[in-house]
Amino acid sequence: MSAGEPGSVVRRMLLGSQLRRLREARGITREAAGYSIRASESKISRMELGRVSFKTRDVEDLLTLYGITDEAERASLLSLAKEANVAGWWHSYSDVLPSWFPTYVGLEGAASLIRVYEVQFVHGLLQTEEYARAVVRRGMRGASEDDVERRVALRLERQKCLVSENAPDLHIVLDEAALRRPHGGREVMRGQLQHLIEMSERPNVRLQVMPFSFGGHSGESGAFTILSFPEADLSDVVYLEQLTSALYLDKPEDVAQYARVLQELQNDCPSPDESRDLLRGLLQLS
Repeated sequence: MSAGEPGSVVRRMLLGSQLRRLREARGITREAAGYSIRASESKISRMELGRVSFKTRDVEDLLTLYGITDEAERASLLSLAKEANVAGWWHSYSDVLPSWFPTYVGLEGAASLIRVYEVQFVHGLLQTEEYARAVVRRGMRGASEDDVERRVALRLERQKCLVSENAPDLHIVLDEAALRRPHGGREVMRGQLQHLIEMSERPNVRLQVMPFSFGGHSGESGAFTILSFPEADLSDVVYLEQLTSALYLDKPEDVAQYARVLQELQNDCPSPDESRDLLRGLLQLS
């Protein structure tokens, strides 16, 4: 993978999971591992989750602690550490991004399946440029026009993954509220609805609308995203965005609960074809 691809985030996660397995196989605590590299237990935890970059010296010391003496095995893992530190294409936008978001962009770009429930907005991967600009401008009050445009450019760059050669599958449930809430005015919303209709016809996009008429449903906890990866070693990750931070959940029991909620939402929603008809109806009303 080139530096322009999201592989660095996945490599961090792969290396972290391998280091965790090696540590557990030797019965070494995170605290002891941290002590060996002059770091805290929480630093080891972040390394094993792939949330931080890796220093070559730290990886070398941990491999020695874990009894990995085979030169070929050490070289392979150290090479992985080097590749994991390559900055992704989104790095140049870091000045206009909240600190937690670059990790998400990398995970999203590496995913083979993206499952989403959205309430407030059309999801970023399906936003038109005009809709994105309206949403970003409201979310970045007081920001310069240049910063707004760079954030919009990042969002449009993210969308390229949906039409790439190895495009992920996107399964998305949009609450009707996201479609009724006008961002940018009537013409912008008309364009957004038309774009959703067109994108919903792509073979890798499954779009369903949860209508107001259904009443209460299983998505009462709010918006979330579940990311799945082609690498067998990587667990699914649930992404929850908050006002000043984000949560990344990868414990199997947590992921299973969110997956079950999304499955219930999909079962309760009109089908993709019926949802497309609902979108056409909203377009005629707009």
